[in-house]
Amino acid sequence: MTLAVDVFLRDADGRWKVLDVPEGCNDAAGSEDWRETVWGSAPVRALGATYLPVLASGDLYVEAPDVPEFLRETALLREHLEALAAAVGERSDLVGSRLDNIEAAALRARGIGGGVLIW
Repeated sequence: MTLAVDVFLRDADGRWKVLDVPEGCNDAAGSEDWRETVWGSAPVRALGATYLPVLASGDLYVEAPDVPEFLRETALLREHLEALAAAVGERSDLVGSRLDNIEAAALRARGIGGGVLIW
């Protein structure tokens, strides 16, 4: 199995609806084991990440008001991409491409007032 990153919207009653992935976009956020080995890893936590480490114990829902802070977290990981990839034993281009997909979804979410779901 693989992790997917999606954008969701909440209706007036608080129910959420996952939106379709737009043509030309990729929803891959890593393999299932990346919940612990990458996004929930000690090196990611040591950088001060608080959103992505949630994946080690469950799915991640980033509500619309938190998307800007989530984007700051992804930017922090990108800033340390080479060292982070080496620390978790993954290729930096692979981690970077999955981070690209996560950031793209977060930017789409921010643009429509939605949230981000990684599951």
